[in-house]
Amino acid sequence: MTADEMTRVLADGNTLPLLGLGVWQVPDGRGCVDAVLWALEAGYRHIDTAQAYRNEASVGKALKESGLARDEVFVTTKFFPRGDDPVRAAEESLRKLGLDQVDLYLVHWPQGGPTWAWPGMERAAELGYARSIGVSNFDEAELASVAEIATRMPVANQVDFSPFSFRRALHDTCEKMNIALEAYSPLGTGRHLTDATVAAIATEAGRTPAQVLLRWAVQRGIPVIPKSVNRERIRQNAQIFDFELPAEAMARLDALDLTGGTGSAREGKWW
Repeated sequence: MTADEMTRVLADGNTLPLLGLGVWQVPDGRGCVDAVLWALEAGYRHIDTAQAYRNEASVGKALKESGLARDEVFVTTKFFPRGDDPVRAAEESLRKLGLDQVDLYLVHWPQGGPTWAWPGMERAAELGYARSIGVSNFDEAELASVAEIATRMPVANQVDFSPFSFRRALHDTCEKMNIALEAYSPLGTGRHLTDATVAAIATEAGRTPAQVLLRWAVQRGIPVIPKSVNRERIRQNAQIFDFELPAEAMARLDALDLTGGTGSAREGKWW
């Protein structure tokens, strides 16, 4: 595969790898360090963490232990919107990560309204704390609200996205706004792996169910950030760029959607 087939160019010109490791619910400590190291050894070049995950220090330790040059790994973290200042929060994240800059800084969710944190996000970018800025868990209306006040548009919107959460309207809106929709929970935190349709397509393709679900997204140019702390599954999840799902299989996966093609980012909000 060429680099162009494994990455997506964002609206600001920065390049986002289509495959990343997510570390949500991975406790700070050696287990997190090892998971990131195993991912980097398997060829991942995107690590996705967040202030709310409380494991940025472990991600930073793994990046240092990997020996990879800084510009070889795309690092995402997210502003915890129960705080009051994205700039100060970014400074603390950089201290924990041991970095001078992250590649992508997201508003984790639109608590308190979609726009109040955005000027601070822009300021964090102006100060050089983040190369790119974006949002997460924002629906169509919330993206429109940000667009009305932004001097620098978000380049990404990270949402729950999979064949079972095929948010067509939200994806279409993101594409029209030149915002890359990023898929978190692409495996449904594991519950989608036993679905009969997914399993049948995996058997037909000679692949694992996880590989099928991840391929469904990247075949559309949608970045995915599966989470795992198992070395073999991390390795397997990286093997998604050497095959293609036929149109018929993609259609069968599309039909699994339970959202009605919604423009919403969440069926239930925790904020």
